[in-house]
Amino acid sequence: MDYDPEGGAINVRFLQADKQRANFIVQNFNLETANSLRRVMLAEIPTLAIDVVEVLDNTSVLADEFVCHRLGLIPLSSVGVNDLIYSRDCDCEGHCDQCSVVLTLNAKCTGSEIMKVYARDLVIESNPPNDDLGRPVITDAEGTGSCIVKLRRGQAIHMRCIAKKGIAKEHAKWAPSAAIGFEYDPANKLHHLDYWFEESAEKEWPKDEERINLDGGPANPDEPFNYDAVPTRFFYDVETVGGLEPDAIVTEGIKTLQTKLASIINELSGSGGGADGMDLGGAQSPTMNGAGYGGDAGYTTPGYGGASQWGDAGGAAQGGTTPYGATPYGQNW
Repeated sequence: MDYDPEGGAINVRFLQADKQRANFIVQNFNLETANSLRRVMLAEIPTLAIDVVEVLDNTSVLADEFVCHRLGLIPLSSVGVNDLIYSRDCDCEGHCDQCSVVLTLNAKCTGSEIMKVYARDLVIESNPPNDDLGRPVITDAEGTGSCIVKLRRGQAIHMRCIAKKGIAKEHAKWAPSAAIGFEYDPANKLHHLDYWFEESAEKEWPKDEERINLDGGPANPDEPFNYDAVPTRFFYDVETVGGLEPDAIVTEGIKTLQTKLASIINELSGSGGGADGMDLGGAQSPTMNGAGYGGDAGYTTPGYGGASQWGDAGGAAQGGTTPYGATPYGQNW
């Protein structure tokens, strides 16, 4: 999208874009929406991570739980993760190719030197939707990835890892980004910050001259302070852990935020469905729009013989009795 510093429409200017990070400015935005996008990119974009580990053999010096925790934090490629469904929505018992990717770690030291087991030693044994999904992310020059464990002669490790789809709200291992920088008003012209200093804030607090110039320059001391001014330019710095490229994180963040807003709009409008008639999975009362359990007025529960423990199924004693006898307010309402 073209960047127009004087335009009135939302526009974007990229300062840096590669496979590791995306540094860009969004203009003519509002603070609430800008921060919502940041939070969504941090915690609500689905990725793939090892969630269940079956320990078949471990004679290393590290406990099973220690190794399993390390395996869960190894970044996996999440390209095409939307082709998988969440395991909680799958009809399988445990895992299958529709909701998970299975990797195997099998190594044994037979020499006299210490053997290091790396993320590259994780081998996919299931059938993922594409060749990249579930592959360990390797970014170092040696091509080894993270070190999982060290083995001496005779020690071995054999584990079966089930990677599942999830979001960082559930666990940090599903976080798509290592960090997301977010800033507005780099010159502090809005006075939203109160700098602590010993002698002089001007000398003790460093300034990002590039961002200040991109935000209209430093504050003019002769210009009266505008109490009604609001931020309109927002600086993002998205750094990926490697599972998704930065542009994919931003794109998925926008889509996720749109879906959440669409869900709220549809719930408020009472339509009960998402965009294009799709159910977005929002919460719904059992008695919404006159509905109930089994056609009753909503006083019974579905799993306890058709009646709740507070009254009979027909509703004759609703509010009249409790498990401890009659209420002090009378038998009939």
